[in-house]
Amino acid sequence: MADTGCQLYLVTPPALEPAAFAEDLKAALDAGPVACLQLRLKEAPDDAVRRAAELLMPVCHRYDVAFLINDRPDLARELGADGVHIGQEDAGYAEARALVGDDATVGVTCHNSLHLAMEAAEAGADYVAFGAFFPTRTKEPKSQATLETLERWSAATVVPCVAIGGIAVENCPLLVRAGADFLAAVGGVWDHPDGPSTAVRAFAAILEACGGA
Repeated sequence: MADTGCQLYLVTPPALEPAAFAEDLKAALDAGPVACLQLRLKEAPDDAVRRAAELLMPVCHRYDVAFLINDRPDLARELGADGVHIGQEDAGYAEARALVGDDATVGVTCHNSLHLAMEAAEAGADYVAFGAFFPTRTKEPKSQATLETLERWSAATVVPCVAIGGIAVENCPLLVRAGADFLAAVGGVWDHPDGPSTAVRAFAAILEACGGA
């Protein structure tokens, strides 16, 4: 997840059939640059997460896209993922880092809190995530994030930040201008009326226009 301006960060739908989703993923990755894919199957049993990772991680790696697992540093280590994303109610940063190692990516959800973000960054997190910025059907947001949070974070530190929550082609320029390093998209890509490849192409055009891709 190199720093090359604002980049697209894909998150899987909350439920998926891995073989079918792998085809959607290929179409998305063919359409434009993507920094990473986060496998987020919070309600799925471990074996379902393993099966999804076994099918989707090789696809990501063929496109030089990082593959992260949500919540579960133990599974990230077991499966050889590139890293893990943890929430405030999940394994702590120190535990996650100990499990996945120094070379893996560890990102931390910080809602709309600069204090939580600073704590995570000082502990060694590779990125912090703020959200939700817009209404989302993916999950019940714990906070309403503001553009000011992105602006203040990007002005104060070089630790990358991810914007998440209801992000779509139509509303993402605000976040890029406010200083987001990554745009985390779920429904804005996978539920796009013209398909994920159309969504990724549109995101890529916006990020390039904003100097991010």
